[in-house]
Amino acid sequence: MKRLTDGHRRTAQALLVGTAAVGILDGAFAVVRVSAAGGSPLRPFQAVAAGILGTAAFRGGGFTAAVGVALHFVIAAGVVATYFLASRRVEALTRRPILCGALYGLVVYAIMYHVVIPLSALSPGPRSLSSALPALGIHVIGVGIPAALAARSARRGPSISSMDAG
Repeated sequence: MKRLTDGHRRTAQALLVGTAAVGILDGAFAVVRVSAAGGSPLRPFQAVAAGILGTAAFRGGGFTAAVGVALHFVIAAGVVATYFLASRRVEALTRRPILCGALYGLVVYAIMYHVVIPLSALSPGPRSLSSALPALGIHVIGVGIPAALAARSARRGPSISSMDAG
C-alpha cells in the first residue's frame, strides 16, 4: 500500500478542516436562527434530510436530524472540494482567498437556493429578502471564505501568517 506524501497529507488535512469549518459554521447558524424563532434545533437538519426523504423527515425526530447532519457535511465536503479543484486551475482563487471566497459563497447560495433546493423533495416556496440576507451573509462568511482558506492551506501549507487577507 502506498504511503501518503506530506503534500497529500497536508491537502487531506486542509480539506477535512475546511469541511468541518463550513459544516459547523453553516449548521450552527441554522440552529441558532431556527431556535431564536422558537423552533426545534433539529429542524434545520431535518430540512436537509427532507431534501431526499420529503416532508416525512420532519416527523422522524433525532434519526432524520442525524441523517440531515450527515448529508450537511457531505454537502460541505463537496463545496470545499469544488473550490479546491477550481483553485488548482485558477491561481487567483488562492492568491485572494477572502475576496474570491466571498464571491464563491454567493455562488454557493445561488446554486443551493435556486437549483438544489427547488429540485429536492422539499422544494419550499420563494424566500423573502429579510430571510435571504442572513443566509447570504453566512454563505459569504461561513461557507465561501472557509472553503477558500482551506484550499489555500492545502496548496501552501498550514501557515496562518501566509494567508493573504484579500
